[in-house]
Amino acid sequence: MIKPILAQITSYLSIGCIAFLVLSCTNDPNANKDHLVFRYNEYANINTLDPAFSRTLQDNSVCNQLFNGLVQLDDELNILPCIAKNWSVSENGLTYTFNLRNDVDFHKHELFGKDSTRTVNASDFEYSLNRLKNPKIAAPGSWVLNKVDDFKAVNDTIFEINLTQPFPAFIGLLTMKYCSVVPKEIVEHYGSDFRAHPIGTGPFKFKRWEENIKLVFRKNENYFEIDENGTQLPYLEAVALTFLPDKQSEFLQFVQGNLDFLNSLDTSYKDELLTADGQLRNKYTKTINMIRGPYLNTEYLGFYLDSDKPEIQSELIRKAINYGFDRKKMMVYLRNGIGNPANGGFIPIGLPGYDESIGFSYQPEKAKQLVEKFKKESGITKPEITLVTTSNYLSFCEFIQRELEKAGLTINVDVMPEATLRSGRSNGKVDMFRSSWIADYLDAENYLSIFYSKNFAPKGSNYFHYKSDRFDSLYNKAFTITGIEKRKHLYKTMDSLAMDKAIMVPLYYDEVIRFTQKNVTGLGINPINLLDLRYVKKEKTN
Repeated sequence: MIKPILAQITSYLSIGCIAFLVLSCTNDPNANKDHLVFRYNEYANINTLDPAFSRTLQDNSVCNQLFNGLVQLDDELNILPCIAKNWSVSENGLTYTFNLRNDVDFHKHELFGKDSTRTVNASDFEYSLNRLKNPKIAAPGSWVLNKVDDFKAVNDTIFEINLTQPFPAFIGLLTMKYCSVVPKEIVEHYGSDFRAHPIGTGPFKFKRWEENIKLVFRKNENYFEIDENGTQLPYLEAVALTFLPDKQSEFLQFVQGNLDFLNSLDTSYKDELLTADGQLRNKYTKTINMIRGPYLNTEYLGFYLDSDKPEIQSELIRKAINYGFDRKKMMVYLRNGIGNPANGGFIPIGLPGYDESIGFSYQPEKAKQLVEKFKKESGITKPEITLVTTSNYLSFCEFIQRELEKAGLTINVDVMPEATLRSGRSNGKVDMFRSSWIADYLDAENYLSIFYSKNFAPKGSNYFHYKSDRFDSLYNKAFTITGIEKRKHLYKTMDSLAMDKAIMVPLYYDEVIRFTQKNVTGLGINPINLLDLRYVKKEKTN
């Protein structure tokens, strides 16, 4: 068994050589630039290079290198121009008019004909959004257009979108990779295989993808964005990804200098890398940079309320779990203080609507009382629940398992692959599951949509099958209010309704933590943890 594993690791670790060959075998006069290849590992793997299907953080990060949309986010999550150089919104909040740049070209492809490329125009956005909402395509990102009435290319450089009702957060939705522009002739040529033959406008262009093994991008020499000094972006020559699924092996490759970037913190190496209070250990301060900051990500446990198990249906048990473990202790011992205990609701710290008063504190005696009350009322003397997780979060689930055992509740922990858990969660096949919610756009409505009854999974993200007429009414009302203070009050009320029924167990509000080699600069950090490699530089090392 050892030899196949070693062979697999050797295959993964050859990425530097692969990237070098990619650069060297193209008759490129600047080919000897292997030090300008940015190397990182994506342990969770990726599913697609088609932005219309880019639903995970990993997919978004790779698509962010290949595609652009009308607008984009900076590291402070301000909405900035991208292919649209400016835009305006009508007084009634229904019509958005975008004025496009006329100097943005698609990546080269022989299907474009003589020049092997062409300039993006408004009709390309019309095609891309029509494709996104096409039910035959069944793109998971179609929901971003739910409040769109119609859209059209007024001419080559003016694109107009009309909403069915005012929605102040709409411009933020357009920053999502779902809304990237794609070329009709390439997409229709490849069909569903566009996922592995992407052509966009981004800072890097697709070179090679061997699924589960390696992915290589090359610099887009015709990219339209420049830095503050007028230098064309990006600075790197190439990006090379591996897909080694083991986080400990990923960490070892990073500390040995075979990877430039580490975007995770795992229990297998957290104490080796960080002190108990979350500082980089002295042995690594000369070779590694660490940056950390707020992350709009709530980690949680969810309950499928349509389960036939009495324990899942019981509000008593669901609240007992919320009261029955110390979130602060969990963060200290399992995360070295990286992240904040989720003693509030589902809305994370940093978004209007967050309220620390509506969550659950650590009350072990109350947890015991609730479990005993359930036993007495139900006649079930040994209440038992199965919690499904992935291996990366096993330590958290085992911590909760041990704590709740003290309250008289047995929690069995079942480990599944990410894809299996995702499918089971969407289709109501798991009663209790670990999951997370990362902000798609900067409005708490994004978080609260998970409780809206019309979003029942598998068609939407309401994995709990929670239904409340009052919640639905407030959710719909929020779209009619443009003032953030009034919306914030509604958001708090909605969050408290869900928490009062204990349909989930918020664990912690995460932090982004990134590690790079010392010769890497320009890698920023943002609260949605989206990877942006446009400004990254690598110095040559001896």
